[in-house]
Amino acid sequence: MQTRKQFITSASMLGAVTLLFPSLLSDTSKKVKNIGVQLYTFRTEMAADARGTLKKIADLGYKQIESARSNKGHYYGLTPKEMKQACKDLGMTLSSGHVHIDDKWKQTMDEAAESGQKYIICSTIPTNGQTVNNYKKVAESFNKAGEACKKLGIKFGYHNHEYEFENDGTQVLYDVLLNNTQADLVHMELDLGWVIVAGKNPLDYFNKFPGRFPLWHLKDMDLAKKHSVEFGKGQLNILAMLKNKQQSGLDIMFVEQEEYASTPFESMKENMEYMKKLRM
Repeated sequence: MQTRKQFITSASMLGAVTLLFPSLLSDTSKKVKNIGVQLYTFRTEMAADARGTLKKIADLGYKQIESARSNKGHYYGLTPKEMKQACKDLGMTLSSGHVHIDDKWKQTMDEAAESGQKYIICSTIPTNGQTVNNYKKVAESFNKAGEACKKLGIKFGYHNHEYEFENDGTQVLYDVLLNNTQADLVHMELDLGWVIVAGKNPLDYFNKFPGRFPLWHLKDMDLAKKHSVEFGKGQLNILAMLKNKQQSGLDIMFVEQEEYASTPFESMKENMEYMKKLRM
């Protein structure tokens, strides 16, 4: 029979092993959980049948929803409250939405507040000009937008593409944006796929601007064709990204795919199966 002293000694040794060699433990908590999806992936399907498409997305196992602007509005013909409830009924959360800063900006913010979503993400640079001065002006407008959203209980953010990583002289324009926005007002959604297409490494940004990227678009990319592919078929090291999520400040990741081998449902099923096999 094991004595109390032996038990305490064994438990202490196990704790030490856990700290030094966590990979030795087959802990199911190391699975990637609570994965989200950007609805632009299902843009045609959402426009045709929003509720039916959301049901199919839920059946694939996705838990967080990020909406996208469409010709039926930000919620595909549903009201903000209807969209929130439709997701809730399916065991999902409407967490974020892609929008534009335009003449309907106040309405956009009010709708986001009504929907209960946590984030509202500007998906394009609102003014033209790939210059440092323009990006400083944009940063100022983003700070103001962030302040307005904060008053409504929403977090404002920006989603990058490839062009933000162009240089104006010696400065990378995306860095100008980061350096001139307030971290508590402007929350960056880093599209990992477009970062690597631009020839940059997301890990460098996690290290240079720790905690600035609470949202991700997790997107594998074919660098030669510059389009998205199913996980494991492109050049993004997904596991390396996930192992550095704490440095990023990650809150929610949204899987997005813009091109598909067959259908968006088949591609997103394949992506979910890929994610289920990963261990942190």
